[in-house]
Parts: sequence; structure tokens; C-alpha cells
Amino acid sequence: MTKNDAMDTVGMTIDDSRTKRGRSNDSFFIGGAVRYNPPWDEDLYRSLAPVIRGLGLSLVEVFLSRNRGAVQLRLTVTKPGVVSLGDCSKAHHAVLPRLELAFPDQDLYVEVTSPGIDRVIKDGSEFTLYIGKGVKCYRTDISDWTGGVVVEADDNSVTLRKLGETVKLPYEIIAKAKLDYSQEVED
Repeated sequence: MTKNDAMDTVGMTIDDSRTKRGRSNDSFFIGGAVRYNPPWDEDLYRSLAPVIRGLGLSLVEVFLSRNRGAVQLRLTVTKPGVVSLGDCSKAHHAVLPRLELAFPDQDLYVEVTSPGIDRVIKDGSEFTLYIGKGVKCYRTDISDWTGGVVVEADDNSVTLRKLGETVKLPYEIIAKAKLDYSQEVED
């Protein structure tokens, strides 16, 4: 796909098949720091999030790609606790009619997944979805990883707890972050 194929049927800008939530992969980093850029203003995300929320889940990411006339959508959902296969199945069945209306007369492939145990956190806004979950963040100020359980997150920073101590990390010092269930065991 080329950048000339820029707009899809619901108005999201699509640069290539690696685009997440309508943004290119480099939107996660600004000078090596986590960026807080929530997806709530994007049409497809806004359309699907209430349906997913109605099932007791949260929509983390919408991945859209087009290949030879087919539309592929991968939705990542989460909830407190464990996301089961049944949760993914319910979400798939709930969003499919809406997606068929958004992409009429096109081959549509929809996949609903959980974030997994070691998901790379692509945007600072995702930290709010992982409160109570273990994460590790690579910090630019100390050039090392800091891990813990997310206890609070806002549009400027995330607060982690480990061994009874908390540390507040502004997004500008986090180069990358990922879920890490082993942090939950150590807390």
C-alpha cells in the first residue's frame, strides 16, 4: 500500500500495513520518549469502543491493513484480570455487524486478541488500561529498566509500585515500555 491510498472508508489515515490506530509506528516516540496520544478522536476507534465497553472490556488498539482488496482488522482488548478466548469471541461477534457496514462489499477479516503477557506499550494512554498489571519501562535518565505494577496513570506520567515503594515516571523519560507479568509476582 502506498501513501496515495491515504484514506479508508471511515476517514482514518492509513500510511501502510504497519499503521496502528491510523498513526505510523514513529508516533510512539518523540525524541526517544513515550508520547501521550490517545486514540479516542479516531473514527473507527470511537465507533467500536462503546461496543467493546458494553462487554466489560476496553479497546486498546485497532490495527487496519488492506491487501489486494481485502480489509484486515485486528482489535486488541483488555480488562482487569485475564482476557479469555470467550471474551475475544464475544467482542468479535459484537463488532462484526458494525464493521460489515463500514466496509461493505469488501472481504473482511477480523481478529480480536488480548494484549498478551509481554505487549509493547505503544502509547502513554495505554497505561490507564493496565492499572494493576506489571510493566517495565526503559528510562532515558538512568539508561536502565524500571519495573513494577501500575498504580496510577494520567496524561503526563505513570506511577509504578514495587516492593512497597512507588516511583512516578514522566513519559518524557520513558523510551519504551512493555507488559511484564513477572513484576506482579515480585510486588
